[in-house]
Amino acid sequence: MTSSTAKAQVGVIGLAVMGSNLARNFASHGHTVALYNRTTARTDEMMVAYGAEGAFLAAPTLEEFVDSLERPRRVIIMVKAGMGTDAVIEQVKEHLEPGDIIVDGGNAHFEDTRRREKALRAEGLHFVGTGISGGEEGALKGPSIMPGGSRESYEALGPLLEDISAKVDGEPCCAYMGPDGAGHFVKMVHNGIEYADMQFIAEAYDVLSAAGLSAAEVSDVFREWNTGDLDSYLIEITSEVLDQVDAATGRPLVEVITDAAEQKGTGRWTVQSALELGVPVNTIAESVFARSTSGHPALRSAGQAALSGPDRALEVTDRQSLVDDVRAALWSAKVVAYAQGLDQIRTASETYDWGVDIAEVARIWRAGCIIRARLLERIRGEYAAGDLTTLLEAESIAAELGQAQDAWRRVVALATTAGVPVPGFSAALAYYDTVRAPRLPAALVQGLRDFFGAHTYGRTDRPGAFHTLWSGDRSEVEA
Repeated sequence: MTSSTAKAQVGVIGLAVMGSNLARNFASHGHTVALYNRTTARTDEMMVAYGAEGAFLAAPTLEEFVDSLERPRRVIIMVKAGMGTDAVIEQVKEHLEPGDIIVDGGNAHFEDTRRREKALRAEGLHFVGTGISGGEEGALKGPSIMPGGSRESYEALGPLLEDISAKVDGEPCCAYMGPDGAGHFVKMVHNGIEYADMQFIAEAYDVLSAAGLSAAEVSDVFREWNTGDLDSYLIEITSEVLDQVDAATGRPLVEVITDAAEQKGTGRWTVQSALELGVPVNTIAESVFARSTSGHPALRSAGQAALSGPDRALEVTDRQSLVDDVRAALWSAKVVAYAQGLDQIRTASETYDWGVDIAEVARIWRAGCIIRARLLERIRGEYAAGDLTTLLEAESIAAELGQAQDAWRRVVALATTAGVPVPGFSAALAYYDTVRAPRLPAALVQGLRDFFGAHTYGRTDRPGAFHTLWSGDRSEVEA
């Protein structure tokens, strides 16, 4: 419905599926919502389809849209990330006043968010980069929401976002993440973990398939797993996808889907950021590279024509033992991916002085988002109980990984011997072994760097930096 005198508590610009569903979510919680879309026909279509669901104020112009909002004005932009977002910001800010709030709810790069927040702050406006996870259904029924920006803006905006977010035992899956780009950074890493989680699931399916289980049988395995400590949204929908039969061929749908995974870039951003921060996220990186390899037909064609190896047949005498081992490998790898992602958030928070509460991150990921899982309640508790450098040092996590590692190693060894690629499982295991190793071969790397580039090295027996005169008498000098 519309009104010429009512004022809206929040406004949404961009009424594609995500934007319109978010607007409907606000309205379903009793908020009056202003609507604007560059193409007026889309606004009209939404009002026809959903106008009766709540209080909407449809505006044909930006000026009327802004005028319909109560102060401080809360404007949520749901348009394509990049130049499109910049263009909308430039247009809408001309109609705003100091103290008003612009929210970017898209998948923006956190550095873009930092740039925009700084520029708009100088003009007296609040800019809130906000990660929203849960897809189209989450936007409508309750997503996980990760807002950044100023504390002051969250005081005015937070209650509305918390109202429409997913809930766990009455707790909103929305919390203030920190200044400028913190919200979008947390969402970016969420997506990086999501990439890894899906890669592990795919590898588990591949190993079980190589052992002779049908898609329907693997579906049953995942359905059973979803009742235990692997309980999660992605495990749940994996059983659904594997159970789907293609109407045209009568075969499992998964067997007729092209085996080339696409990506929109957030996983790649996670890895790029980790490299810049110096944070090891090899497990997440391998999941990104696995997608890249799957979508590289020329490379795969050349490899299939030129390379030899095992035929992928897994000889197993006890299927249930293999299923149990794969479950342990999947759980362990998932824990490592969370550990790496949360370590990246912690490091970025220290680098950019954001003050992100890792326990709060785990709390708001428990529902609404794509990586929601039973494990997150446990992770929340571990971070709330103590200041962890890594999730892996938490006593209960370390103990369970210790119990699971034999099975994890068997899966990696069995798959590798049979020629079944498990880059995610093996990268996670390599990380586990690397961080627990008392001494690493990096000593030799440093010796080589000193040999060809005089980069110096440290010693274990005394402080300082040293260099060996490799091209001279090979004596050591202090740098």
